[in-house]
Amino acid sequence: MKATTTPPRLLTGALAVVVACAAAAGLAVAAHAPATPDPLRLAEGPGGCGAPPASIAAGPVSFQVTDDSADFVNVYVVANGGAAVYAEIQDLPPHATLPLSTDLGAGSYAVRCVFSDGQTGTSKPIRITGSTAEAVPGYPALPDLDLQTPVREYSAWIRSQLPGLLAASRTVNDDIDRGDLAKARQDWLTAHLDYERLGAAYNAFGDFDGEIDGTASGLPGGVADDDWTGFFALEYALWHGGSPTRLASLGRGLVGYVSGLMQDFPSEEVDPGDLALRTHEILENALQFQATGIDDYGSGTTLATIYANTQGTQELLGILAPLIEPRDPALLSAARSGLAAVQQELRSLETPAGGWIPVGRLSATQHQQLDARLGGLLETLADVPNLLYPRTDA
Repeated sequence: MKATTTPPRLLTGALAVVVACAAAAGLAVAAHAPATPDPLRLAEGPGGCGAPPASIAAGPVSFQVTDDSADFVNVYVVANGGAAVYAEIQDLPPHATLPLSTDLGAGSYAVRCVFSDGQTGTSKPIRITGSTAEAVPGYPALPDLDLQTPVREYSAWIRSQLPGLLAASRTVNDDIDRGDLAKARQDWLTAHLDYERLGAAYNAFGDFDGEIDGTASGLPGGVADDDWTGFFALEYALWHGGSPTRLASLGRGLVGYVSGLMQDFPSEEVDPGDLALRTHEILENALQFQATGIDDYGSGTTLATIYANTQGTQELLGILAPLIEPRDPALLSAARSGLAAVQQELRSLETPAGGWIPVGRLSATQHQQLDARLGGLLETLADVPNLLYPRTDA
C-alpha cells in the first residue's frame, strides 16, 4: 500500500485586502480590492476565521490565506450558514500561504476554517452587492461530521481484521520455524492478502505500513538491504533461496510489526478525507504497481493482490454508500458494477489449481482486457473524492 497526495483544490479569480484571522490557533486571510491596494491587518480572535471585508462588490473575489497556526487547515468560502461552497483550499500547511478565489453574485457569504486539531471557525458575514454574469454556482457542502460515522465504521472494521492478520502472520512464522518453506509460501499469500484488504487505512498506520509492506525501492542495498522488512522482503527470501537465518528474522519481525500495529491502531485516527480518496487510490496503486508486476518479488501473485484490493475498495464503498447514494446514485451503481466486472476479469485469470497466473505470463489480450477494466473503474471511482471530500462542518 502506497500513500499519495492531492494538491489543494482552488477556484481561481482576481481581487485582494489584507485581513487577519484566526480560529484559536490562528489563520491570516488577506484580500486586496483594486481600489485599496494597501494591506489592512486585523487582530486575531478566538473562534473566528479571518476578518474579510464586510461588503464587497459582486464579481471576482480573492483571499490570500496564510495559516498562522501549528495545524493544517481546510478553508472555504461558503454561503452564510454553510449550505454551499464556492471555493476551497484543502490541507493548507502551517505558515503557508495560498490564494482562495472565486466569483460571487449578490448575497451573504463567509470564510469557514476547519483545523486539523478539531477547532473550527467562521468569519463574520461578507455582504456581496451588485450583479455579475460570472458568478460561480455553489456546490453542496459535505459536513466534516457527516464522515465521522463512516470513519468509526471503517476503523471498527480494521480493528476486526487485525487479529486475523496477526494469526496468519504467526502461521507463516511457524512454518518457517519448522523448515516447511512450501507451506510458508502458501501461508505467506494468505497473510499478505489479509493486509492488502486494509488499503484505505495505511495513512493511519504510521511507520508500521513501511515495516509491514514496504518494497525495496529506494533502499541503499535494494533487495539485499538488511533493513528491508515485511511481506515483500519475506516474499523475496522465500522465492529466492533466502538463508534460514534471514527467513527466521523476517518471520519474527513480521509478527512483531503486525502485533505492534494491532496495539497501536486504536490510538490512531483515520482522516475523514482519506476515506473518499482511497476509494480511488487503492486501485490506482494496484494498476501502477501490481498490474505491471513491479511489486512482484517472486511469488507471481500480484493478480491476487489486485483482487484483495478490490475487496478492500468494495468494503470502503459499502461504508460510504449512505453518503454517495443521495448525492449521486448513478455513481454508486456504476462503481459497484465496475468492481464486479474487474473481479470477474480477475477470477478468469485464476489457474485450475486455485493459484494465479503471474502478470508476466498474461497474453497481450488478457493484459489489455484487465487494464481496460481497471482503467474504466478508476475513471468512475475518481468522482467519489470530489463528491465526498469534506468541505465544511457548518
